[in-house]
Amino acid sequence: MTLADEGFLDLPPHRLEYRMIGPRPEAAPTIVMLHEGLGSVGLWRAFPEELASATGAGVFVYSRAGYGRSSPAMLPRAVNFMDEEALEVLPRALAAIGFQRGILFGHSDGASIATIYAGSVQDHGVRGLVLLAPHFFTEPMGLAAIRRTREEFAAGGLRDRLKRWHGDVDGAFLSWVEPWLNPDFQKWDITEALGYIRVPILIVQGAHDEYGTLKQVEAAVDACYCPVETVILPGVGHFPQRDAPEATLTAAAGFINRLLRDHHEAEGSVDSGVAA
Repeated sequence: MTLADEGFLDLPPHRLEYRMIGPRPEAAPTIVMLHEGLGSVGLWRAFPEELASATGAGVFVYSRAGYGRSSPAMLPRAVNFMDEEALEVLPRALAAIGFQRGILFGHSDGASIATIYAGSVQDHGVRGLVLLAPHFFTEPMGLAAIRRTREEFAAGGLRDRLKRWHGDVDGAFLSWVEPWLNPDFQKWDITEALGYIRVPILIVQGAHDEYGTLKQVEAAVDACYCPVETVILPGVGHFPQRDAPEATLTAAAGFINRLLRDHHEAEGSVDSGVAA
């Protein structure tokens, strides 16, 4: 397909909203951005453009089914919905855009999806992973935070704030909250997938993340045989790209530019100010 700057990917039964910034996959590496559990194309705000400018890579960002302007997801979502996204939807999206080589860049649930993909699919085009506030297993404090978020949504304030970003705000919220608070989800654990990843990983974690502790980072360092770099941001919560955008961009762009230089693919990259 010919990628426009924005539009929809037709992946029956889904129709997924997307944006493409910078060079197309045939011309340069591509950073594929995978949003969090209540995210969308729009909720990344200016970060994709800033990442494209800092790296010289193309940036492809899409809304999963049920989010943004994408077609609705079938509810209720299965407890293994992240496996479905990683192993069924993401490969089709990468094929549809003609992905050749680049980086998977995920936040929260999107980071989990990137982890499952990289640990399950032999894709030699993936040069590395950038994971913001990743989940590899459930923690009681994280589930308690989700229950509080459910109460906030029911009270109306959060729902009103999310309405501008999602065509079906109730469907988007249920797509996230119902699987996470399903009793069967307490056993969810993808640390085994970490052991099968063979590309470098950068993890950016807020020290005050309300949905996950530093045990998530420790699990990746312990389980991975690949290089794992970590950046812990003091005073930052679950959204490093919003709470500390400059530090997050500097860390991510520096890591990506070094990886692309290692693969001789960074001729168009920009000096991010991070030493190689």
